[in-house]
Order: sequence, then structure tokens, then C-alpha cells
Amino acid sequence: MAGVTEVTSGYTGGTTTNQTYSQVTSGGTGHYEAFEIHYEAHQVSSRQIYDLFSGPSIRRTPAGNFVTAATAITHQFFVSNKAQQQAAQAALSAAQSELGLRIVTQILAASAFTDAEEYHQDYYKGQNRVVTRREIKTESEAYAFYRDVCGRDTRVEQLWGSNAPFINH
Repeated sequence: MAGVTEVTSGYTGGTTTNQTYSQVTSGGTGHYEAFEIHYEAHQVSSRQIYDLFSGPSIRRTPAGNFVTAATAITHQFFVSNKAQQQAAQAALSAAQSELGLRIVTQILAASAFTDAEEYHQDYYKGQNRVVTRREIKTESEAYAFYRDVCGRDTRVEQLWGSNAPFINH
């Protein structure tokens, strides 16, 4: 997205330090998988970013989003100030109105952010070999397989139609 200068995968919201992916996803740390977005405010607004992310992973039930019920990967917005809180709320309200669905994505105060392990950064582009249930693939092939099998893109397209962001066609 024009104006976005950096996106870092990591963890936030919990009570432990030096947490790992395994610890976060197994529960008990209170952390969420998250990403931190740095952007140039003169090129893109926080509202535009919240609008973009209100679509693909909206949270419709307290137990998770439409593809998973895992607590660590539910959809939240973490905000640092009142302007971000207002922008996030406006984006969620607009998405709820457009979709005609109840959205329960929470808006939470930002807390300490810890970078995820290096192999999580730009994982979807990765060429490292990983083992899936059936074969060895690159990270990018495994990610594409996950997206297909979980039905993520199909569901996002059902909800948003031609306005659906982040769809692999």
C-alpha cells in the first residue's frame, strides 16, 4: 500500500516477555499474533489502513474469526491514541453497515510489541522448505495451500464481492 513503509510480524497484548510463536499459539501468555505497521501519514491515513483490515479478517464471534477459533489469532485493532481509536471504530462501523453483519472485533490499547521470530517475517514470500501433512513445500506454497484449504479467500469474496482486499485469484 502506498505510504506503508514497514510491516513487522510479532506479538502484543500479553504479560510475558521473550515469548515464542509456540508459546503464544498454545495459549497462556495472553499475547496475540500481531503486526506493526509503520506508515507516512501524509500518504495514507490510519483510517485507510483500518478500512483495509476491517474486511479480510473481520471477527464475527467472540471465539475467533471466520477461519479459526484460536484465541491468539483473533482479529483485534490495537490503537495508540484517541485519533486511531476513532478511525478504527469508524472502519468497523462502516464494515458492519456494509456487510449487514454484527462485528465483534475489539479495539484495544496498544501495549508492548515484540518482533516475531525471523522466519515469520514475510512468511508468505518464503522459499524455505517446510513439511506439510502431505509433502515438502516452500513456505509460500504452504501459505497458498493454507489459504485455499481453509476457504479464507472464498469467504472474504462472499462477504465483500469485488471490493474484497487481499484475495489471491
